[in-house]
Amino acid sequence: MLSAETAEIVRATLPVVGASLDTITTRFYESMFADRPELLDGLFNRGNQRSGEQRKALAGSIAAFATALLENPDERPDALLSRIAHKHTAVGVTDDQYVIVHKYLFGAIAEVLGEAVTPEVAAAWDEVYWLMAGALIAMEARIYAEAGARDGETWRQWRVVERREETPDVVSLVLAPLGDEPVPPARPGQYVSVKVRMPDGVHQLRQYTLSGFGEDGLRRITVKRVREDELPEGEVSTLLHATVKEGDELTLSAPFGDVALEDGDAPLLLVSAGIGCTPITAMLQHLALSGSDRKVLLLHADRAKAHHALREDMERLADALPEADRIFWYEAGDCGCARPGRLDLTGVEIPQGAVAYLCGPLPFMRDARAQLIAAGVAPRDVHYEVFGPDLWLGAA
Repeated sequence: MLSAETAEIVRATLPVVGASLDTITTRFYESMFADRPELLDGLFNRGNQRSGEQRKALAGSIAAFATALLENPDERPDALLSRIAHKHTAVGVTDDQYVIVHKYLFGAIAEVLGEAVTPEVAAAWDEVYWLMAGALIAMEARIYAEAGARDGETWRQWRVVERREETPDVVSLVLAPLGDEPVPPARPGQYVSVKVRMPDGVHQLRQYTLSGFGEDGLRRITVKRVREDELPEGEVSTLLHATVKEGDELTLSAPFGDVALEDGDAPLLLVSAGIGCTPITAMLQHLALSGSDRKVLLLHADRAKAHHALREDMERLADALPEADRIFWYEAGDCGCARPGRLDLTGVEIPQGAVAYLCGPLPFMRDARAQLIAAGVAPRDVHYEVFGPDLWLGAA
């Protein structure tokens, strides 16, 4: 992968570059958006920029890629790259945009690190960047081809045929495709981007897992509105909650995402918290409709029964599977048949050889993953989905 000379320079400079990546990526986005504000219209999410999540994800991916090249020089870190490639294709990233990113990223590196960026250091990190970019471009081309798209054009119009209030903060939208073109296939666990025009005229994107599907190409997304006292309100989710009604049209991308339910015979652990129930519900629906006899253990944690979105769907689908069990945890309120508190695997029998799929807030998934590994699940068999930029690269 890396030449011997480049590997030596990258190894020597990685601590300095890594320690400065947050400052570098901050300067990178500032300068790029100052010169190219059109990139904020329908490509980059303004909420992720304000929260700093996109900056942290970029810094983490660069550091993780460089580290992987040094630790395993004969292997390409495809698991890391696949996650990024699916995120890119979901928003329509194109080859030429890697040239734009290169220009502003390396300008930021030179500005932040100053004289430490000798011609040799710049050339070494340039090699790292283009190795990563070249691999992503190739992966993204294959993903676009599988979706029947070219140059990031995966968009089509869908009509809202049903709006269902799941909880005070969660709504489900059932969507029907418009036009005669075939609907791109979706695997259980994948997500789509929704593109909307904001009140200021700028288009913004947000990814939502397909939480269900039906006949005639119907698909469902389930949207949680984040309240102001929790985190910065999501622009797209807030707009969908406030304005979208039956009969409205939405612009959706093709389905993307590399964390999707794989067929097989191994026992399944489907583990979620909060709105992380959306991919898990889609996986349950797929298993139920295919008549699966796999052993399934459904584990979900939430604040309270009233906040558990898609609860009835999860119960119905799990109960339809002959070899499925389910356990719910609620932190407050009437627990009913659920366990009190947070997810705790003490006393829970974990099937040998199980494969786990996780989705939920990052602290929850870190804790759940640790509990599963302690219970005997192999780390390679723990798969996770992160909503938004992936800030968990080091734990994958």
